[in-house]
Amino acid sequence: MSAGLSAGLSAAKPERIDLPISGMSCAACARAIEKRLAATAGVGSAQVNFATSTATVEFDPAYTAVRNLVGAIEELGYGVLQPAEGEDVEERTREQEYGELKRRLWLAASFAVPVVVLGMWPGFMRVAAMTWIQLVLTVPVVFYAGAPFYKGAWNSLRHRSANMNTLIALGTGSAFLYSLAVTVRGGHEVYYEAAAVIVTLILSGRLLEARARGKASEAIRHLRELQPKTARVVRDGVDREIPIEQVRVGDLVVVRPGEKVPVDGSVREGDSAVDESMLTGESLPVDKKPGDAVYGGTINRSGSLRFEARKVGPATTLRQIIELVRQAQGSRAPVARLADVVSGYFTVGVLVIATVTFFVWLAFAPLSFALVNFVAVLIIACPCALGLATPTAIMVGTGRGAESGILIKGGEALEAAYHIDTVILDKTGTITTGQPRVTDVIAMNGYSEAEVMRLAASAERYSEHPLGRTISEHAQTLAIALGDSIGFRALAGHGVEARVDGHEVTVGKISGSQRSPEMERLAGEGKTAVSVMVDGQFAGAIGIADTLRPEAAAAVRRLDDMGVEVWMITGDNRRSAEHAARQAGIRLVLAEVLPDGKVAEVRRLQAGGKKVAMVGDGINDAPALAQADVGIAIGTGTDIAKEAASITLMRGDLNGVPAALELARQTMRVIRQNLFLAFAYNTIGIPIAAGVLYPFTGWLLSPVLASAAMALSSLTVVTNSLRLRRADGTALPE
Repeated sequence: MSAGLSAGLSAAKPERIDLPISGMSCAACARAIEKRLAATAGVGSAQVNFATSTATVEFDPAYTAVRNLVGAIEELGYGVLQPAEGEDVEERTREQEYGELKRRLWLAASFAVPVVVLGMWPGFMRVAAMTWIQLVLTVPVVFYAGAPFYKGAWNSLRHRSANMNTLIALGTGSAFLYSLAVTVRGGHEVYYEAAAVIVTLILSGRLLEARARGKASEAIRHLRELQPKTARVVRDGVDREIPIEQVRVGDLVVVRPGEKVPVDGSVREGDSAVDESMLTGESLPVDKKPGDAVYGGTINRSGSLRFEARKVGPATTLRQIIELVRQAQGSRAPVARLADVVSGYFTVGVLVIATVTFFVWLAFAPLSFALVNFVAVLIIACPCALGLATPTAIMVGTGRGAESGILIKGGEALEAAYHIDTVILDKTGTITTGQPRVTDVIAMNGYSEAEVMRLAASAERYSEHPLGRTISEHAQTLAIALGDSIGFRALAGHGVEARVDGHEVTVGKISGSQRSPEMERLAGEGKTAVSVMVDGQFAGAIGIADTLRPEAAAAVRRLDDMGVEVWMITGDNRRSAEHAARQAGIRLVLAEVLPDGKVAEVRRLQAGGKKVAMVGDGINDAPALAQADVGIAIGTGTDIAKEAASITLMRGDLNGVPAALELARQTMRVIRQNLFLAFAYNTIGIPIAAGVLYPFTGWLLSPVLASAAMALSSLTVVTNSLRLRRADGTALPE
């Protein structure tokens, strides 16, 4: 709590506000803003989410106002966007920053290419005019395309800190200023291409990162779109269509077939089947009758319903899911950027070493000699290798993943996936196909299986119920000729009846008198048993279930072999869940869990020290996907799940889960190797550039050789990263 609040709290209730921020370039920027806001009088807590470019602040309005919070952010050199009415501010922020990065990148690349070409031109070093041409071409790259780096470095310097911007500005600035001095003196050994290329490469990395980050926050927008804009309520005995915001608790709401349920409530009149997959993940619609609960955002599939509104506005289940996603995304701690942390010490260290080098040699040699060593230290210590160590590996690793249908949203997701030791698999649509299929046909009392299927499909041929359509589609797959069906009638909550080829056929729920060992077997396997009655006689039953994905068991075995603990979690009933788990080889099962329960289970495992990956495909999985250390969405699932997740498996193949984790492990190994190479290079190169060998060997490292060494260090890191393109094919699905 800030000092202002600790002095005494006012009676006013603390307010919470989300401020969209522009101009952040790294996690260090978010930390700086967070510290500044937390130190503002009247602020109880402040959290800055770099991924969504948003600051969430709780403050006491008696001590401070929003304008003071905005002023604190702007004093650091960042902007706060003011939303227009009905505008998605986060989306506008993303579009502006992405567009700005793209413009700067195109300009940098357009000028950097001819600078590099001129530097490689035969005889260029002896043509003085060419250095001036390089200078002219490099100025726009450094002073326009690279301006955000220098601005960020300056802001960090003003607040006595350092970050990646400091390293970038130091490296490119040293190369440019040294080259400028050489050009003015009529020399030829310039390093304009180094400054131009570094700016271009780093802009490329930031552009890709910005694009990936933007996908995460789209989940909330799509969740909001699930809620209908209007509702039909009974007012003064007349059905009236009103805006959803005007629905009040106690209103009688009318929902017709095919419409979305607008708010949460309790059924008063009518029978229907409601698709609640967005809430529970269950692919089979749930029958509703008077007294049953319905939830906003679900879809009424068959009959009309009248229900009493019980929860409206922020209290609805859908709005609570939206808030869960927002909280989970906002509370996720940003993955530490090793290069940012090290740069805070490395940059100062290099400056100290370069300065000491200059003054030591100045005491024993001419100014030009000391200056050459000073520049050599700055150039050889240019953090190119350090700056490229992480992004090049991430770019190659994510590219290799994309070739295999594994889309990874940036380096943070890769780094988090590297640490995963626990995977939670949602059942419906993830372990299973998510589509009900006929699995068993049981014939009784002299009927054949084919006849039971023919009669049931004939009776269901005009049904709108998903189970009825499943039976009809299965009969078509088997090329069964259907009989004539007349007098079709839906029995709300019990099935359908029709006259087929002169026989009264009823297809519906199993009654107590129809129980048998076969029926018990279907129930034990978590299947839905549908009875088929012909002229009042039990002719047989049809088993329907959501079947296991063919690769599920193999994917679970691969995770086990990798030492990863596998859980299954689902909103389905326990029998269905345990049967699916047994088929997939999963021992740890949690059934009948709603979305908030899924989030709670993820948090429980995280509290026990586990690094958790959540794998799901439905809207109901979105909060847990966002809460987990890594969210993995199946590509055959909903857009909501994909956007809330850090990793998306585009092919809908569960083998992509162990493949993604293995790719992350390989990529992080390469990143660590790159960082070691970069640090080793600087540890050896800086002393040599400072001239420690000169008293013993008479050999001095010139800025030209320092630049060559710098380029070699970068080339080594990039080449090492490119090894990921040859990642073990057995680890990734092709």
